[in-house]
Amino acid sequence: MFNFFAKIYNNIGNESQRSLSVKKQVSLSFGIKIISVIIGVLLVPLMIDYLDNERYGVWLTLSSVFAWFSFFDIGIGNGMRNKLAEALAVNDKLLAREYVSTTYAVISCVFISIIILFQLINPFIDWRHLLNVKIISENELYVLTTVVFTIFLLRFIFQLTGVVYIAVHKPSINNAIITLGAILSFIIILLLFKLTDDGSLFVLGVVLTGAPLIVLLGATLFAFSGEFKFLRPNISFVKSAHIKSLLNLGLKFFVIQIAAILLFSSANIIISQLFTSSEVVVYNTALMYFQLPIMVYAIVMTPIWSAVTDAYAKNDFEWLKMTLNRLNKLSVIFAVGIIGMLVISPLVFKLWIGNRMEIPFLLSASMACFSIINVFLSPYTNFINGIGKMKFSMYLVIFTLFCYIPLAIFLSRIIGNSSGIIITTCLINATGLYFQPYQVNKLLNKKANGVWNK
Repeated sequence: MFNFFAKIYNNIGNESQRSLSVKKQVSLSFGIKIISVIIGVLLVPLMIDYLDNERYGVWLTLSSVFAWFSFFDIGIGNGMRNKLAEALAVNDKLLAREYVSTTYAVISCVFISIIILFQLINPFIDWRHLLNVKIISENELYVLTTVVFTIFLLRFIFQLTGVVYIAVHKPSINNAIITLGAILSFIIILLLFKLTDDGSLFVLGVVLTGAPLIVLLGATLFAFSGEFKFLRPNISFVKSAHIKSLLNLGLKFFVIQIAAILLFSSANIIISQLFTSSEVVVYNTALMYFQLPIMVYAIVMTPIWSAVTDAYAKNDFEWLKMTLNRLNKLSVIFAVGIIGMLVISPLVFKLWIGNRMEIPFLLSASMACFSIINVFLSPYTNFINGIGKMKFSMYLVIFTLFCYIPLAIFLSRIIGNSSGIIITTCLINATGLYFQPYQVNKLLNKKANGVWNK
């Protein structure tokens, strides 16, 4: 099995400079991601012990609410990712800097405006009712949301540095930035757990959002004073003419981001309303375990997106077809591994979280199904995103917007636990198993027309 995996990995595309770059970034990212996964696994029992199941569930739900606001970047970050990769593919450094400067300007204006607006309306939001929680006072929730939300939104401005690294085919650097933020958060929370008697939800929130922001600030200063000095954002390079081109592509990402937020972030809200905050913890613990193969697969996929943009711009269809074929074989290997994870999941949960909670096997099986669908879709999603022909994908996710919440509530009530949420996600995502391969095959064989080519 290992030899087969290595053979596929070593043959992702031919030995072009692009392929060598992909392989290097995948190798570097694996090491970084292993550290990230270890930190994530250790954080769960640490945060439960630092707070308790219910307060930790409140934090997970609140984080989901905050995540809804991420779609206010209207997809322009991903738009910059593609446009920057295209500009650098033809060595137009001036155009590249204009895209970077314009994106930073637009994102800064959008999120600073949201922060100001939120501060004005936050005193009127009943967080206790929204989160279905009684153990935390309204004043404590107000202070928590005021501070943490502001820090959380500022991160969206500075995390554009990571997008720049991804666009220039160095996603391992972006992974390292994210991992450093997680390590810093873990160290601080561990010290708090050892040195304090009572856990504070407010302190936890500030640490989990503030530590990554500190790392992002440092990375931004480092990047634009060194390697990316030629891309450094400057107001004189902000071009209103580029806003339209960034938004034309970005708005398609925007609609897809809304669907992603609905599919994942709203899950915690639905669970907390139908069940309890403790059930949110059960759901997210199972999700974290079965997201491991998705995270590992994402390491391979991250450099693929921008490499596809580069190859498509240069009409290198031979590389595109060969790479897609190898990735499909890799998906089969991951699916087999996920089934193995499901078989041993009861033992893993026992060793990992002990008696803190019980994970229903139906929930685990549903999560495994979700992971398998994800890894089979991932190559096609990244090819479509990299090529930028996303109009049909946009239509497809609009369909999910109308179906997800009613179906998730219906199935959850019938089943009696949060398994209904992830089963709904599987049913909706499964539609892409036909449409996305169909579109990609048309694009790579130069037969796409109409909605498939937009």
